[in-house]
Order: sequence, then C-alpha cells, then structure tokens
Amino acid sequence: MEWARLGVVAVLMLALTGCTREPPVQAKQDPGPIPVKATTVSVKQLQRDVESVGSLFPFEEVTISSEIDGRVVEVGADLGDSVPKDHVLVRVSDEEQRYLLNQHEAQLRQALERLGLKNEKERVTDIKATPEVRRAQAELTAAQQRFNRTKGLVEQGIGSKQELDQAQGQYQAMLAAYDVTLNQTRNLIQEIDASKAAVDLQRKKLRDTTIYAPQAGYVKDRLVNIGQYVRPNTPLFNLVKIDPIRLRIEAPEHMAPWVKNGQSVNVNLEAYPDRDFHGKIWRISPTVEQSKRTFIVEALIDNPMALLKPGSYAKARIRTDKVDTIRLVPTVSISYVFGTNKAFVIKNDLIEAREVKIGDRFGTDTEVTEGVKEGELVATSQVGRLDTGVKVRVEK
Repeated sequence: MEWARLGVVAVLMLALTGCTREPPVQAKQDPGPIPVKATTVSVKQLQRDVESVGSLFPFEEVTISSEIDGRVVEVGADLGDSVPKDHVLVRVSDEEQRYLLNQHEAQLRQALERLGLKNEKERVTDIKATPEVRRAQAELTAAQQRFNRTKGLVEQGIGSKQELDQAQGQYQAMLAAYDVTLNQTRNLIQEIDASKAAVDLQRKKLRDTTIYAPQAGYVKDRLVNIGQYVRPNTPLFNLVKIDPIRLRIEAPEHMAPWVKNGQSVNVNLEAYPDRDFHGKIWRISPTVEQSKRTFIVEALIDNPMALLKPGSYAKARIRTDKVDTIRLVPTVSISYVFGTNKAFVIKNDLIEAREVKIGDRFGTDTEVTEGVKEGELVATSQVGRLDTGVKVRVEK
C-alpha cells in the first residue's frame, strides 16, 4: 500500500511540472524603416512686411460747449448727422444779450461825443484838439492876456495893484483848470477804450448765442435739447472727423528700422472680409512701451463713404523696404514637443531631431531662423513617430 501511495504522488508531481513549463520565446520582428515624405530646406529672397492689429480712431474729435448763459431755442443736428463747417448746431436766446449791447453802445456814443469823435473807428490824434481842452486853452489864453495887460498898466502907473493881483489869480486858476482838463481828457480816452472793449465783448456774446460747427464732421453725441438752460462750458455736441480716419497699431521694437513715414498699409476689417483698405503711415512714436516692447504707429486711411468707424478692430500689413534671405520648410515638417519646435533632418536614412527657431509664416511654409541649413532634407510626414536615430525610407 505504501508503494502505491508513492506512485500516485510521483505521477501528480510530473503532471504539475508539465503544466508550468514556459513556451519557447520567439524573436521580436523588426518593423523596418518608417516610410516618410521629405523635402529640402529652401532659400528665397523676401521683402519683409510688418503685420499687426490695432484700432481705428477719428482724425479729430471735439466737444462743442456753450460760452454763454441762456435758454436753447433751436437744435440743428442729431446723432449720426453729417454736418458741414459753420453749420448751425444750437441757437440760444439772444434777447438779454441784445439789451446789454444797446446799453454799452449808448455809453460809448456819449464818451465819443465828449471828445468830438463821430464814430468808434475814429481816434484822438491830438489831445489838444479835443473840445474840452480847446475850451480850457481859450480860457487860459484869455486870462494870460488879461494878466499881461494889467501888469503893463501897473508898470506904467495907470493900473492898481489890486487889479494885478486879481488878474494873476485868475490866470493861475485857468492854468490849473487847463491841467485838470488835460487829465480828464486822457482819462476819457482810456474810458472810451474800455467802452470799446466792453462793446466788442458784448457783440461777441451776442454772436455766441449761435453755435456753429467748427469743422465738417459727424455727430457722435447730441447732449442738448430745446428749452434746456445752458451755462458756459455746458457740453452740447460731440463731433468727429473720420475722413481720413486714423489706424493705430503696435509694432515690435526690433522692426523699428523697417517702419518709415509714407509707407503703404493694407488694412482688413471683420465688417468687410472681402475688401482691402489702403492707407499710409504718417506718425511714428519716438518711444517704446517697456512692458510690451512695442512702439505705436499711426496710419491715415481715406474714408469718404464713412465705411470705417472709430473703435473698430483692424488688421494691418505694412510693406517695408527690408529684404532678407530666409530659409523655409513646410509647416507640417515642424513638431511642437515639450515647449520646443523640432524639425527632423534625414541623413543616411536616419533621423536627427533638431530644435529650431521659427519666424513668420508664408502660406504653407514657415521661416526657420536657426536649426537647419539650406539643402538639408527634412521629413514632412509621420513627424509624430520620429526621433533621433529612427530609421526612415524616403518615399518618392
């Protein structure tokens, strides 16, 4: 019985040993080179463009304000209206200003008459020729002649000393009166100048009751209504001139030598996707914005039909005189991997992955500034499977 049990155990152990035996290892098959398409790095001459985005601004914008107090009796334009230069925008009641002007003119006429002037355009050329001074001069001359006669009579023993003293006192009084009249006349001339200034100012105030457009433009905002009482500096209208219109863009600082006044600018807007607008550079900022490393460029664009509106977003391309020799590869040949751009150069059917620096895009091609050389062969397909040392087969 013992021998039978041992035989069964032996059979079981052999069976278990047969179950745990590993199958034979097969050799891993080599998939062979990866088929790829490829092209050579090309070189061409390129005239550089500066591309940027920006916004449109009115050529000029002005807020029209009142210069006098008064109640509005007429409003001559509204939002969106195109107004020519000197168009009447607002009329303010002029009744009070006319009354004040009549008062100032009457005071001026009285002063002119005292000087013997016919109108406010005449001026005193000789103060001694004015009526008051001539009268004082005549009285002074008469007193002097009387004094001289009396003095002569006294010297001859005919006249009395009392008469001489009276004649001398009268002469001295007339001399003092003459000086006073001269001073009064000078003051009157100054008063006339002040009255003329007051009249001119009041005439201006009367003119200011009618408010005109200082230039041709469009009404951006109407801020006044008929019947409203306005005071000096009360805003009435906002006018914008938009022909031409300004385009303001930001250009990278390294492009500063390329951008010059007078260069052409091609402009595109989302509102007109199938239309190009053209302008010219007319202002360039002398400083660079330190936080952005850019500088401001302004272009003027003709806008006779008012199609372009201030505040709109625009894309611009500036054609420059800068000509460079650049290296180009198809954009599909560049792979963005872990924060770097890589191109895959093929040498002797092996891949050499290189980090590259890229520049501008031109259609389906991309400029490479560093990393590859002219004439080198780069893979343009299967780039996601490629890395240094990978075998490839270039397909025709």
